[in-house]
Amino acid sequence: MTLAIPFDNSYARLPAALFTRQDPVPVPEPRLLAWNEALAEELGITGTPDAAIFAGNALPDGATPLAQAYAGHQFGGFSPSLGDGRALLLGEVIDRQGQRRDIQLKGSGRTPYSRGGDGRAWLGPVLREYVVSEAMHAMGIPTTRALAAVLTGEEIYRETALPGAVLTRVAASHLRVGHFEYFAARDDRASLQALYDHAVERHDPGAQDPLAFLQGVITRQSALVARWLGVGFIHGVMNTDNTTISGETIDYGPCAFMDNYHPTTVYSSIDRHGRYAYDNQVQVLPWNMAKLASALLLLMPDPDAAIQPFTEAVHAMPALIEAQRQKVFAAKIGITTPRDGDAALIDDLLALMQAGGSDFTNTFRALPTNDAKDHLADREAFLDWTARWHDRLAEEPDPAALMTRSNPAVIPRNHRIEQMITAAVAGDMAPFERLMSALARPYAEPADPDLTKPPAQDEVVTATFCGT
Repeated sequence: MTLAIPFDNSYARLPAALFTRQDPVPVPEPRLLAWNEALAEELGITGTPDAAIFAGNALPDGATPLAQAYAGHQFGGFSPSLGDGRALLLGEVIDRQGQRRDIQLKGSGRTPYSRGGDGRAWLGPVLREYVVSEAMHAMGIPTTRALAAVLTGEEIYRETALPGAVLTRVAASHLRVGHFEYFAARDDRASLQALYDHAVERHDPGAQDPLAFLQGVITRQSALVARWLGVGFIHGVMNTDNTTISGETIDYGPCAFMDNYHPTTVYSSIDRHGRYAYDNQVQVLPWNMAKLASALLLLMPDPDAAIQPFTEAVHAMPALIEAQRQKVFAAKIGITTPRDGDAALIDDLLALMQAGGSDFTNTFRALPTNDAKDHLADREAFLDWTARWHDRLAEEPDPAALMTRSNPAVIPRNHRIEQMITAAVAGDMAPFERLMSALARPYAEPADPDLTKPPAQDEVVTATFCGT
């Protein structure tokens, strides 16, 4: 049965300044490695998956491939012209819940925004994004999704020859803060208005003006970053071009999940000064939202008069993020609704974990079974904390059940990801399948308990890398 994708492409109808139309660059020997049947069903896709389509060698009926234009602040410095340098939006579908979603090829060849790059992806980052994005979805954290992964049959070069691959990514949209920065930097208000109107219709149909739209993005992103903190996730490249309007996690480059808890943890090899360290994500988000606010000011009838309310919206973010963080971490220790005093209870546990180098995931997971003491170096201090905690839990209806569904048993640990990639490069997809099976139900104990263990000393991953 021929593959059919029910495209309904709205972005392609926007002004030409927002994108460049281009077909994918064909590859020599496409071969399907992974196919997300459940997601395909959600999207209304029917028929047999075709490697040629998901490698870019053939276009499905209704596709209008294009590369989006955007800018971005990268590690604090402004790059006025970025865009989709190795990706193409094939089009959009209305899924079975009535939600509009993008379908994009990542690794599909050079575009006008490639800036000297080859426009390709190698197998490692493709499988990393596939596994981690689907794990995030299973944990209930807003994220882009992975529909397919395809080997291309060609070698690409990242210091050495590596197998090429293409990821098919699905998103509520690929609109980023950097899209708005791109047109604001050019003072192209007509294109900025068209982009804004499209974003409002798609993500904030109730927003009456750019300030209300900004507040919607702030709300979604604040909740998202709090959820990241709750699972020990570090994005690694939290630039404005990787910050979505939808509030979804996007672009899993040098991302990582913490093993031992420490608030200044950094894995990304390109984050040399810790700008996007675990705890710094809370400070970076308001900075990114300030850049969105600056771009949106151009759409206000009186920008000067709008500066104060826009500034107040951004300055209110630290309290908003902290409230979301407390809600997330309260659930992790069995508290339904946080109240005065709970923040200290949470922070005191984290301080004990930091002092002892405790495994983040396993310590929280062990709390309902009273085995958490085995993960903490200072047992006496932990027993003191436990007495306070039990007094607080006496007022909760079912804290053990809340903790079990708030603390994953299995996460995509860095060493398991690296082992999976090494095996896949050698032609063995079994570790990929094993990870995908366990991560599909992250709050259940996996059939293979080995996947819950921290890395052995010789397995520790100290740096993660971008795929470009």
